[in-house]
Amino acid sequence: MGFDSQVWQVRGGDEPVGEIHIDDADFPWLSGHFTAGPGYDVVRELFARELALAERDDDGHWEEWERVYDEIRRRVSLVSPDGPVPEFLLHIEGDRAWFRWSDKPFDD
Repeated sequence: MGFDSQVWQVRGGDEPVGEIHIDDADFPWLSGHFTAGPGYDVVRELFARELALAERDDDGHWEEWERVYDEIRRRVSLVSPDGPVPEFLLHIEGDRAWFRWSDKPFDD
């Protein structure tokens, strides 16, 4: 299945957080231009914090990253052109977003 030109949605409750217009697929990652929606301001700092933690390389930062990412997952959902995806790892920086997803829930 080709992903180029697909539009994926990031939702936060009833408010759109943004759209990702896919322009690159490098399995298992998809990436594209991110257009912020009205709900993005509420989660903008969480995404900035998540990415900063993911790029760190010191002891103990992964536990903090997990807490921040759990909060992102609590606040947003990712929706493919075929519907919501149960599992995803999403990064947003400026007007770019990249993510991977699973159509099946992960085991706890």
